[in-house]
Amino acid sequence: MSLRSGLTATKCLQRQRVFPRNAFRTTYTAPNSNLESTIESPDDWHLMQENRARFKLLFDLFNQHGSTQTRKNTFQPHHTLSCPLAPSQTTLSALVAAGAHFGHTTSLMNSNFLPYAYGSRAGLTIIDLEQTLPLLRRAANLVRAVAQRNGTIIFVGTRPDLQNTIQRASERLGAQGYHIGERWLPGTLTNRNQLFQEKSQEYRLTPDLVVFLNPLANMNAIRECAIQHVPTVGIIDSNADPRIVMYPIPANDDSPRTAQIIAGVLSVAGKEGVKAREEGQKTQQNHAQRILIKQVLNGEGNV
Repeated sequence: MSLRSGLTATKCLQRQRVFPRNAFRTTYTAPNSNLESTIESPDDWHLMQENRARFKLLFDLFNQHGSTQTRKNTFQPHHTLSCPLAPSQTTLSALVAAGAHFGHTTSLMNSNFLPYAYGSRAGLTIIDLEQTLPLLRRAANLVRAVAQRNGTIIFVGTRPDLQNTIQRASERLGAQGYHIGERWLPGTLTNRNQLFQEKSQEYRLTPDLVVFLNPLANMNAIRECAIQHVPTVGIIDSNADPRIVMYPIPANDDSPRTAQIIAGVLSVAGKEGVKAREEGQKTQQNHAQRILIKQVLNGEGNV
């Protein structure tokens, strides 16, 4: 194939820059820019380092004036299970986010639940959370007091979606927390001597407090607690009678997130009670040691 006249082969070929063998060609993106720059020489490398240093300086300067909210200190849906709120930190917005204000249809509302109902919308009963929050904090104070006095607490939730919730809640109380997640065995409290036989003499089988996350499905357990005079705390929905438990918490008992936030608040309160009891024991031990040391010193001085 012959070339046209006046056109040489060198003009048709694109010139390529020759790099030394020990040179590396790379690209980088400058801060706050979508354009890629090519590093072809040491000067380009130094320019990239200067740009990064300027960006870090500006970032550190303006970071002091920015927001302090992060993923850990803001509300996340999974925090109700892994990082529950303390009773003093629980707010109405957290209960609303968990869906605790949704009740059943108005046709299913129990007449005794009327004082805890805010109204109705789209055929559903809306629960008054302004009454739920103080009742939840009252129940938290009860759990804290029971745990501080070395009492045992049982969390009962027999639905499959409540298994992990009650397990974590009982684990926060250590040796004082227990949970029942499958089925309440009839006669666990009223016929415990026959069920447990020899163990009934060795262990304390009567709990000091029972928390029900779905009380309507565990009416047998509530009756046994009433016979044995065991205090009960329960999540009461609009289709239930609040009088079936001693300390009702009006909320949506069908929502797993509502159960998580309520069980989490109660378990954190129990954890605070356990910690307060341990600190009180340490204080008593230190006080007893000081008295003993004073007695020994006084005895040596008299001698």
